[in-house]
Amino acid sequence: MTADAGDAGTRLDAFLAARGAAPSRAAAERLIEAGAVRVDGLARPKSHRVAAGESVSVEAPREPERLDLAEVPFEVVYEDEHLMVIDKPAGVVVHPAPGHHGPTLTEALAGRAQGGPDPQRPGIVHRLDRDTSGLLVVAKSDEAHCALRRMMRAREIERDYLALVTGHPDAETGTIDAGLGRDRARRTTVSTRTDRARAAVTHFTVLERLSRTTLIRVRLETGRTHQIRAHLAAIGHPVCGDAQYKGANCGKRLGLGRQFLHATRLMFSHPLAGEKLNCESKPPVDLRRALDAARREPVSGGPDGD
Repeated sequence: MTADAGDAGTRLDAFLAARGAAPSRAAAERLIEAGAVRVDGLARPKSHRVAAGESVSVEAPREPERLDLAEVPFEVVYEDEHLMVIDKPAGVVVHPAPGHHGPTLTEALAGRAQGGPDPQRPGIVHRLDRDTSGLLVVAKSDEAHCALRRMMRAREIERDYLALVTGHPDAETGTIDAGLGRDRARRTTVSTRTDRARAAVTHFTVLERLSRTTLIRVRLETGRTHQIRAHLAAIGHPVCGDAQYKGANCGKRLGLGRQFLHATRLMFSHPLAGEKLNCESKPPVDLRRALDAARREPVSGGPDGD
């Protein structure tokens, strides 16, 4: 569709809703955030003001795929009547979202996970990116969901990750305290270059320095979208295999098909029973193979080991 003189100056989300390309501005925003909207062939933010003559295209939604829950593998590390701790493999999406049309972990847990205000995400307390593997806790009741969310906000749930990053951090331990939000130029990417920063704090400890990479343990203090990936990229040490955050070359060298990021440990007091829970997950085979490959790499002549 082409904007005319009467549309000039209208926000992109409002333009889509007015033209009937989306049933509401909220729906239009979801389409924009999912990357389904182009203005003269380029992705634009929802606040973009259309100009007369601009061509706005919307990718037609795909037909829903047949839900095959057998395609959603996961392991239950701990379970009682109140909650579960799930070990999620890479490639599994936690809950339905714009741009994703396949089965999700939430759908696979239907009837077991419960609680929370969002019927599309019952029981979900926090999430992992599709290509991040490892542990997450899921509620089985409103009471447990409310308690776990409170604990998450109070930073009473310890979440540790293993990450292999490019190059070598200067310090053995460090804290990245930098607000994150949608990148000004790349709207599908999170970064510190944003107009709407939200507080984000990530701690890391070096576990093993290799010739061109470093294995680190990461602990989240906050839980923003893509936080670990964006923070490590911001300090010049992107996660190996993370094509979205400048880790593609490292991943290719090591034979990785996704980012080397694994949620390896969850530790918290049971919100209702009070017992201390300490759940751990070993890195899956693809990450172990990549780490072995990293240990065999010769020393690079580059400044950052990439």
